[in-house]
Amino acid sequence: MLRIVDTHSHLFTEEFDADRAAVLKRAKEEGVTRIYMPNIDETTIDRLLQVCEDNSGYCFPMMGLHPTSVNEHFEIALQQVHQCLMAHRNQFVAVGEIGLDLYWDDTYLEQQMEVFDRQVRWALDLDLPIVVHCRKAIQYIYKVLSPYKNTALRGIFHSFTGDLEEAQLMLQFERFMIGVNGIVTFKKSALPAILPQIPVERLVLETDAPYLTPVPHRGERNESAYIRYTLMKVAEVLGGTPEELAEQTSANAIRMFGA
Repeated sequence: MLRIVDTHSHLFTEEFDADRAAVLKRAKEEGVTRIYMPNIDETTIDRLLQVCEDNSGYCFPMMGLHPTSVNEHFEIALQQVHQCLMAHRNQFVAVGEIGLDLYWDDTYLEQQMEVFDRQVRWALDLDLPIVVHCRKAIQYIYKVLSPYKNTALRGIFHSFTGDLEEAQLMLQFERFMIGVNGIVTFKKSALPAILPQIPVERLVLETDAPYLTPVPHRGERNESAYIRYTLMKVAEVLGGTPEELAEQTSANAIRMFGA
C-alpha cells in the first residue's frame, strides 16, 4: 500500500461535520499516514484543536491567522491566535496558515504584510516552520521573507501555482519546500511543465481539502483520500513510481514538521 502524507488539509471545517469519521477512514484506507491541519482564524481554533485531539497521532495542528481573515480589526484576531499558540505551543507543528492574498483586492495589503511578518517572527522565536499562503502576491511574499534568508526560518510554500521564474524565486529560500495539490491535475495547469525543474527533495503533497479537488473528482468537495490523484499525476510528470514519490514526499514532510 502507498504511504502518503497530506501536508495541508482543513478537515476540521464545517464541510466535514456530517461525515468526518468516514472521511478520515477513507484517508487511512488510501494510505494517508498523517494529516497536517493549518488554522484559519480565531473562529476555527476550537474546531481545529478538537479534531486533532480526537485523532491524536494522525492529525497534527498548526496555528496562524490566514491572510483573507485580516482586516482593519486584525489585532483582536491576531492576539487570540497568539495566545493559543503560546498556551499550546508543544502541540503545534507549525505557524500557519499565514501569508498574503491579493486575489480579490489589495485593500488590506499593508495589514496583511504586518500580520505575516509578525507571525514569521513567532515561528523563529518558537523554532517552528511556517506554512505560507501566496495568491497573486509573490513579490510581496519575497519582500517580507527576504530579511530572514540567512536565519533558521523554514517552511512550505503551500499550493504553488506560479511559473518557473516564481518557483526559482521561492527556491532561493533554501530551507523551504513547495506544496503541490490537485491543481496539478487540471487541464490548463502549468505545473506539469515546471515540476521537473524542482528537486524532489523540495516537494511535499497536499490536498487543501475541502478546496482544489483533483481530477477526476473536480467540482466535488475535496478530502484527504484524494491526495492519491495528485501523487499519481506528479509521479507521471517526474517519471518515477508512485511508491518512490510517496516515500520521498512523506519523508520531506516529516523532516519539515519534525513529527
